[in-house]
Amino acid sequence: NTFKAFDAAVYQYQVDILELDLCLTSDGTLVASHDLFINDLCDVEEVLGTTERYYISEHTLEELREFNFGAKFTDKNGNQPYKDLVQPGEAGRKEKIAENRLSVVTIEEIFEAYKDTELMFIVEIKDDGAKGKQAADLLNRLITEQYKDYGMERRVVIGTFHTEIEKYLKENYAGLMRGGSIGEVQKFVLTQMFGVNIFDTSSFVCLQIPTEAKAFGMTFDLTKPTYIKRAHRRNISVQYWTINDKEEMKRLIKLGADVIMTDNPELFQEALTELGYR
Repeated sequence: NTFKAFDAAVYQYQVDILELDLCLTSDGTLVASHDLFINDLCDVEEVLGTTERYYISEHTLEELREFNFGAKFTDKNGNQPYKDLVQPGEAGRKEKIAENRLSVVTIEEIFEAYKDTELMFIVEIKDDGAKGKQAADLLNRLITEQYKDYGMERRVVIGTFHTEIEKYLKENYAGLMRGGSIGEVQKFVLTQMFGVNIFDTSSFVCLQIPTEAKAFGMTFDLTKPTYIKRAHRRNISVQYWTINDKEEMKRLIKLGADVIMTDNPELFQEALTELGYR
């Protein structure tokens, strides 16, 4: 979740979509972070000398920018090339981290950086409650006002695992594109299984799902061609996460998946090349 990683994905590996999790800081800024706390993402424990969880919601953007968000990155050879980039207490630490594009990044900065491209975004609101609603409000303003002229309304899909936030989005920002919630995905699968598709009134634009799911003591294969075909008949994009195996990528592409989310865009590029797409 740094510009070093984003730029590599966009310009080196030519991805079409960035998938981001968003968390709200204490001063009301949305930053890209997989987790609500950052201990596993940067050198916060080394800097502060404690293993106490450091939550994004309890700190300002400028406080977060004191940390090296490349410190925990491990490459395919097992190396951590940015671990020792800066030391705790080093003079000019924040500036050096920024120069190497390893600072925490805001969603506004991301939109600004790629506004003139055709890049699309899948964003997940990680906070619930009041902070989750504030995050939704902020996203709506960025998408429909600040970056409206760059077509963000057709480039950004919003998701959340929180029922309260999903309801808030549907009631207040029905015009924003939304990924199916857990409940909506379950309904989609079950109506397909029992042949009552006609009663499904889904309002989401994409299914963002794993390849299988467990429910009611059973394991469901979510890659069945019937699911994909039914989604496509309703103009719903089928998007699988998180796929880091090349053969599985190729299988899903052949089945008609629209999007494959991966931690390894280089591997996905290889899969596309082997299938003759590049």
